[in-house]
Amino acid sequence: MLDISPLTWAVTIGFIVALLAVDLILAALRPHHVGFKEATAWSVFYIAIAIGFGVWFGMQYGNAAGTEYFAGYIIEKSLSVDNLFVFVIIMSTFAVPDHHQHKVLTFGIVLALIMRAIFIALGAALINSFSFMFLLFGLLLVYTAIQLFRHRDEDPDIESNVMVRGARRFLPITPDYVDGKLHVKVDGKRLFTPLFIVLIAIGSVDLLFALDSIPAVFGVTQEAYIVFTANAFALLGLRALFFLVKGLLDRLVYLSLGLSIILLFIGVKLILHWGHVDIDPAIPEVSTPVSLAVVIGVLVVVTIASLIKTRMSPEEKAHAGSLSATRKKEPEER
Repeated sequence: MLDISPLTWAVTIGFIVALLAVDLILAALRPHHVGFKEATAWSVFYIAIAIGFGVWFGMQYGNAAGTEYFAGYIIEKSLSVDNLFVFVIIMSTFAVPDHHQHKVLTFGIVLALIMRAIFIALGAALINSFSFMFLLFGLLLVYTAIQLFRHRDEDPDIESNVMVRGARRFLPITPDYVDGKLHVKVDGKRLFTPLFIVLIAIGSVDLLFALDSIPAVFGVTQEAYIVFTANAFALLGLRALFFLVKGLLDRLVYLSLGLSIILLFIGVKLILHWGHVDIDPAIPEVSTPVSLAVVIGVLVVVTIASLIKTRMSPEEKAHAGSLSATRKKEPEER
């Protein structure tokens, strides 16, 4: 295990919080439509920070640790693209105005980071105490991969989300977004705006993604510090990436298929690791460099295949994929 000092943890968390604070301040002070140039600049900025951190980390703690970080970062970055699909669906479902999307995404990323930090702490504690957790995490990823493959051509039904339905049922909601506020007072009565419902939708979706992404990155490293930083730096660039590629997401028709393959591969890797540790050392393990090569290879293949497919068949549209069958909506009576 790496010897990460409390000071290193504190400085890292402080740096990430500072970056989030900048995003929140910009979203609150200057709500606006984020154009292509601005989104590109922020995307390059966050990727440069992630790479710079990885280079420093590898020099400080060794090439093996650096490789684990980059493998975890690429896995989380690829899974975060699926987050973008769902964010687009949520924005469309609730008709979020352009100038409020920046704020929604930033709050969504904050919620995602908080939930992932909780899951990382729990996951690290469980793995350190019970080696069979590798088996459970592996089986969870295999199940997720199978479900995602089965429903790869569907989108999650946001309106059927339990938390969203509950909020709509029990909370008084205003008809419009009221300048991007979460709640307002009307005639002495507190009302919530649709933006509050949007944050509930994104938060509950973030919870589901955390259940998959944390075991996935534990598949390449058992270091809680690497798991946290890989997640944090992948999520920090998610807001800018949303505005940069949301027009291209429809073309990634094989992304859900590729992600299901990656999750299946990492799930099998975790199961083999459990077998190697608890059953027989002769059971082979998959090394981190091999994992990195497989993940990058799958992403390159599905991206190229998707672009070729949509060029030949422009009517093809990509889907986020779902872990369960999407409920078919009944046609409206006329």
